[in-house]
Amino acid sequence: MIKHKTFFNWSTGKDAALALHYLRQDQAFHVDRLLTTINAHYDRVSMHGLRRELLDLQVKAIGLPSSIISLPEQPTMEEYEEIMSKKISDLKEHGYTHTAFGDIFLEDLRSYREHHFNKLGIVAKFPLWKKNTRTLIKDFLAIGFKAVVVAAKAEYFDETFVGKEIDHNFLNELPQGVDPCGENGEFHTFCFDGPLFSSPVSFEVGKKVFREYDAPNHSNDAGCPDKMGFWFCDLLPK
Repeated sequence: MIKHKTFFNWSTGKDAALALHYLRQDQAFHVDRLLTTINAHYDRVSMHGLRRELLDLQVKAIGLPSSIISLPEQPTMEEYEEIMSKKISDLKEHGYTHTAFGDIFLEDLRSYREHHFNKLGIVAKFPLWKKNTRTLIKDFLAIGFKAVVVAAKAEYFDETFVGKEIDHNFLNELPQGVDPCGENGEFHTFCFDGPLFSSPVSFEVGKKVFREYDAPNHSNDAGCPDKMGFWFCDLLPK
C-alpha cells in the first residue's frame, strides 16, 4: 500500500493530539511532520499564547520533525494567506500530498481550510470530524492523554479555570452550553502527556492574565457585544 505523505497542523492541544493519534493508526497515511503557527512578535503559539520553549519540548517528546510558520503580531488576512501559501507550497515540493487538522464540527472553518489547501494541491483530512465531543474527551482520557487549560473565554469561566488539568471531573464542572471539547472556542489546552509522548512535558503554572479583544466582525446583530474577554495562563517549562 502506498501511504500518503502527510503533515499535521499542530496546535499543541488535546484535539490535535487525539486526531494525530487516530491518524497514525490509519495505514493510508504516513505522518512525519508537525506544522505550528507562531506569533513572531511574542514567540508564542498563535492559537493560545503557549511559550515556544514548551512547544519545542512537546515536539521533542513526540519525536516528529517540526516546521514553524512565523506570523507578524497582527497580520491581515492577505498577509496570513501569503505566508501560509508559501510554506505549504514548500512542503508540497518536498513530497507532501496531504495534511490533517483536529477540527470537529465547524463547517465554515473546514470549508476554508479545504478551499485554501486544495488550491495548493494538498488534500485536507479531519480525523475527528462529526464525532461526539463528549465521547471524544472521554476517549482522550481513557487512552492516557493529559492536558491543561491555557486559555478560556471569560463569558463562561473565571481565572480559576485556566491552569486546571482535564480529568474525569472536568465534564461535570463545565457550564451549561459549553462544548465538552471547547470546539466553539470556549477554551484551549496544552497536551503534555499521552501515547504520543516518549515522556511527559514538565511545566509549572505561571501568571494568569485577562485580555480583551474585538469581537469578530460578523457579530453585528443587535445586542451582540463588540468585545470578548479571555483568561490566559502562562505555563513555564521546568
